[in-house]
Amino acid sequence: MQAWQVHENGEPSEVMRLDDVETPTPGDGQVLLKVRAANINFPDALLCRGQYQVRPPLPFTPGVEICGETEDGRRVLANPALPYGGFAEYAVADAAAVLPAPESLDDAEAAALHIGYQTGWFGLHRRAGLEAGETLLVHAAAGGVGSAAVQLGKAGGARVIGVVGGAEKAAVARELGCDVVIDRRAEDVIGAVKEATGGRGADVIYDPVGGEAYAQSAKVVAFEGRIVVVGFASGAIPSPALNHALVKNYSIVGLHWGLYNNKNPKLIMHCHEQLTELAARGAIKPLVSERVPLGGAAAAVQRVADGVTTGRVAVVPSLENGASA
Repeated sequence: MQAWQVHENGEPSEVMRLDDVETPTPGDGQVLLKVRAANINFPDALLCRGQYQVRPPLPFTPGVEICGETEDGRRVLANPALPYGGFAEYAVADAAAVLPAPESLDDAEAAALHIGYQTGWFGLHRRAGLEAGETLLVHAAAGGVGSAAVQLGKAGGARVIGVVGGAEKAAVARELGCDVVIDRRAEDVIGAVKEATGGRGADVIYDPVGGEAYAQSAKVVAFEGRIVVVGFASGAIPSPALNHALVKNYSIVGLHWGLYNNKNPKLIMHCHEQLTELAARGAIKPLVSERVPLGGAAAAVQRVADGVTTGRVAVVPSLENGASA
């Protein structure tokens, strides 16, 4: 089969190489899946760089989220078991963690429903306790993680403020349903949020960016607000001033979604059922901005790493090289 492999750490476009390799053999408790679509996540770039919390042995195939097909023809969602990741014709996954793909979504959309939406659901509902009528602020609202949080916030009855970088991403955020969109390149984020909330601030802030975005969050979080820390796409990990959290009476909440697979896997299935229901009634629908063939995976991972994409980019092996949809 064909698979992208990383033989040394570095930038995705430089270290990912499309090779002919043996089809992997699943181990005990694992299943072999034909990859129908693999969603690109920022952790795929971190894996290539050797900066992710998991460091598989070299060489490995990145791709942490797929819609695949079992040998008996079932369409499923899975997080592939590295080193046999999803940017390949076949991947391996733990059988116990495989989930049924929602019938209401196509392969690329289904692949994009898993990590980003699970993270959003756990972050907003289980960790932050978002309530209908509250104001939710989402950083990087037009990106893959942010777009999921926007849709889930609207589905939960929140008023959503989206922060984006650039006019194109602002247009995407409006299409996603943001009630207020702030272009951080053209506007003062802190002033704009205070104006949009009558000076009160946001009840819940969803931050996959870190760095300056977190500093802004601390200045615009409401009384008894919750800042949900889900990642550091900016590359800068902030050091919160805990005296500020005390004086202003807000919570800083961390979310490592992957831990639930070990600590409480039943919650993963419960969340998936909730997401499937929301997708079936059209309340959420992953924004897949681009579908690329297997041969275009390395360049696509680099674009995600560079922060120039909107929504999700999916690798679809059945597409011919040179084609996109």
